[in-house]
Amino acid sequence: MPGVFSDLDLSPNPLELARRRRLAAGGYLDLTSSNPTLQGLLFPPDILRAAADSFWDTRRYQPDPRGSEAARAAVVGYYAGRKPPLPLESDDVFLTASTSEAYSLLFALLADPGDNLLAPNVTYPLFEYLAALRGLELRPYPLREEDGWAIDERALYAAADACTRAVLIVSPHNPAGVVVSAPLAALSRLGLPVICDEVFAAFTYGVPHVPPLGALHADLPVFTLNGISKLFALPDLKLGWIALNAAARPFGPRLEVLNDTFLGANSLSQHLLPDLFALGMPFVARMAARVRANLDLALERLAGHPRLRVRPPDGGYYLFPAVSGWDDEETLALRLIDEGILVHPGYFYGDVPGTHLMLSALTEPATFAAGLERLVQAL
Repeated sequence: MPGVFSDLDLSPNPLELARRRRLAAGGYLDLTSSNPTLQGLLFPPDILRAAADSFWDTRRYQPDPRGSEAARAAVVGYYAGRKPPLPLESDDVFLTASTSEAYSLLFALLADPGDNLLAPNVTYPLFEYLAALRGLELRPYPLREEDGWAIDERALYAAADACTRAVLIVSPHNPAGVVVSAPLAALSRLGLPVICDEVFAAFTYGVPHVPPLGALHADLPVFTLNGISKLFALPDLKLGWIALNAAARPFGPRLEVLNDTFLGANSLSQHLLPDLFALGMPFVARMAARVRANLDLALERLAGHPRLRVRPPDGGYYLFPAVSGWDDEETLALRLIDEGILVHPGYFYGDVPGTHLMLSALTEPATFAAGLERLVQAL
């Protein structure tokens, strides 16, 4: 069968089959959810209603290939207030339907089929599918668990060849939680464009703030990706953006053509964005406080466990503990489903040495606490 993904086995895997059986048999405690709307985290509806009211009376379809001017100005203001500030002009911002769409646009902008991109060996399972759509190779660079999941700069530099077109960085990282807090010499040596995904930037834990990579590396073209899905708990309203630092501005005209080809960002979400930034930050702070409280609880409860080694994350809302005494992550995850706990095994996130589990601290607090207790007992 021709076409993309034609060689994939799309039948349910053993973990999914076990999850369905457990659900039918009485359910489980889900410690994996990253969907805020299913965890009681709903952006204040009064703000959305008031912001939307002014949209309907003046509604006109006037597409701009970079996005509405007011929405882009709100993004510019957001980065002006970051530490350190990322100086942007309105034309440096491109609004998209999602971060995934932003990645797709940038993969097309920066690389041709047969080229390669450097990506972390541990990461959310998204890049491989987007790269396949473009016919690109992903070359992994390692994160060093023994060094807090920091990027192995020597290996990053060595992974590049004449067909490498860009480096992908996630900060805060999903799921390891590491934040790039200082310039990386290897990036400067490579001199390649950088795509930095910072969708978890509002969720800090071990560091006081998440520096925009485009500000740390003003010497390189840096494309910063973020959106309202994680920042404002609005994954259903579908709005993301790409912010170009000054060194990336030469790519702007071609990116404008690419974004104009799809015009994926809907007008209502763009209209809402200024009010989200102006009125929604107290809600963001409450979300971040919940995540920090859950992380505090997990680190306290799991500390000293003979089979778990847990590192406090710099940011994000995940824990990625290592587990000793189990050589097979799938067998462990299946055992935990039998015990009524749903977790993700480490291999969901790439070629991760050792045995790991992923836990989401976005989970509703009572469920999270009960799940931790059950996990401790099961191990």
